[in-house]
Amino acid sequence: MPSNQPLWPRRGLYAITPDEPETGRLVARVAPVLDAGAAVLQYRNKAADDARRREQALALQPLCRDYHVPLIVNDDWRLAAEIGADGAHLGGDDGDLHDARRAMGTSAVIGASCYDDLNRARRAIDAGASYIAFGAFFPSGTKPNARRASPQLLLDSAAFGVPRVAIGGVTPANAPLLINAGADLIAVIGGLFESPDPRAAARAYIDCFKDPA
Repeated sequence: MPSNQPLWPRRGLYAITPDEPETGRLVARVAPVLDAGAAVLQYRNKAADDARRREQALALQPLCRDYHVPLIVNDDWRLAAEIGADGAHLGGDDGDLHDARRAMGTSAVIGASCYDDLNRARRAIDAGASYIAFGAFFPSGTKPNARRASPQLLLDSAAFGVPRVAIGGVTPANAPLLINAGADLIAVIGGLFESPDPRAAARAYIDCFKDPA
């Protein structure tokens, strides 16, 4: 059921959408994951053109609002600002974070991919990042050639004082290692949307954040 939790900061499952071409099907695939309790949704579609990406991001907005889940737009802070999304996530080639912060305002959630680079994370925070993302921590089907990160990065970045996201090949089996190292959010694409039961998969990831009995 929809929650009444505040939009940010968050802890838990950071769900990232698959490259789904059909907008209605995308919404239908995402809904069970949000219903299971995902903390954040990032809209990502590397295969879509600009018009389709705008259409799909707009279609996800009311669903996210119903569940009080922040909608973060991957790569394109201009699209995020145009549609009034809760925020944007910027990779290394997605524009200047200072520009995104100035355009989107102080209340927007802006994330930065920091890969395996602690100095990059420090610079992102100085530029106004709301959270930092490290990875890939494990072999990733989405990005098989991604740089590999060490869990030590999560420990070393604790003093930065912003949420830390772990991404890259994360499963319910290896997620506790990253959470114990300090990850506030676990970002997942394939582990959710390639599962025969995305709702159950989402719950398995969320359960990793529960304190042991």
